Amino acid sequence: MLLEDEGDPGEHAVDPGAQGSSGGFVPSNGQDDEYPDQDTVPIREAFSLVKQIVATGSWPTDARWVVDR
Repeated sequence: MLLEDEGDPGEHAVDPGAQGSSGGFVPSNGQDDEYPDQDTVPIREAFSLVKQIVATGSWPTDARWVVDR
């Protein structure tokens, strides 16, 4: 997820071909959410995306993402 500032809904990487859903991180308040797999990317791809964004300030040209604003 990429945010412009505090309170920004942001934008996030996606995998449009993914099927199903997965559980997410369970915080200390016990909230246990489930997310569509198409709204996530594999961890290696996530690290690659972050590396590109930090280095250049923009998404890689071949990345898929959704703007939530």
